[in-house]
Order: sequence, then structure tokens, then C-alpha cells
Amino acid sequence: MAEVAPPAPETTKDIAEERAAVPAPEESKPMTVVEDAEKAAVTGDSHERDAHLAKVATEKRISLIKAWEENEKAKADNKAAKKLADITSWENSKVAEIEAEIKKYQEYLERKKAEQVEKLKNSVATVHRAAEEKRAAAEARRGEEVVKAEEAAAKYRAKGEPPKKLLFG
Repeated sequence: MAEVAPPAPETTKDIAEERAAVPAPEESKPMTVVEDAEKAAVTGDSHERDAHLAKVATEKRISLIKAWEENEKAKADNKAAKKLADITSWENSKVAEIEAEIKKYQEYLERKKAEQVEKLKNSVATVHRAAEEKRAAAEARRGEEVVKAEEAAAKYRAKGEPPKKLLFG
């Protein structure tokens, strides 16, 4: 059997050549290019044809460079937009964490405040209770002193003698 040689690799067009095949809208002048090519073919002037081909090659290089530049700018814009989105996302998450912590502290402080208010209200109630007890004791003592004074006065009346300690005397 005879060995079969592998098929020759297909020539691939350069991506840049493919991009150049589709001219940018602002640079497309198909009517002018065709007319110039026809004139060069009709006149047969090789110098004009060479100049025209050089001009086409230059325009091709310029359009490739412009396409590359726009591609690089788009990549830079996309990269920056992604970075800005990441930063915004990070900022929002950090702000949410901090706001949650603030809310937690506010709830803690509200709870502590309620506990302190409760404690102080209990202290006020204790003071009122102590004051009532002292008032009651003072009233009881006054009542006892009044009774004692009445008993002493009755005793002095029964004896008919004035008390030894007189207020006015």
C-alpha cells in the first residue's frame, strides 16, 4: 500500500485582513476605489496602479490600526466598568454591614435605656413608699403625743396643779 500524504494545511486569512475587508462606514469609498481601479486598468499605467495599490494598502493598515485601537479602548472601558461595579458592590455590602451594626447598637441602647428607666421608676416607687411610711410614723407619733398631752392635762386637772414646765412662764 502506498502511504497517503496528509492534506496540506489550509491557509487561514489573518483576522486583520478579514476586518479590513469590511471597511468602516466613515472610510468606505467603494465608488471611488472602483473607478480608480477601472481607470488604472483602462489606462494601463502601472505607476498609477502601483500608487493606487500602495494607497489601498495604507488605508488597510490605517483601518486595521483604528479597529485595534477601538478594540483596546472597548476592552479598557469594559475592564473599568467591571472594576467600578465591583467597587460599588463592595461599598454597598460594607454599608449594609455597618448599618446592621448601627441598628444592633441602637436596639441594645434602647434595651439598656428601658432597663434604666424601669430601675429609676422602681426607685421612685421605693422613695414614695418610704415617704408614706415616714408620714405614717410621724402622724402616729403626733397622735401619741396628743394623747400623752391630753392624759397629762387630765392628770394636772385632777390634781389641780399647773405643770412644772410652762410654755409661757
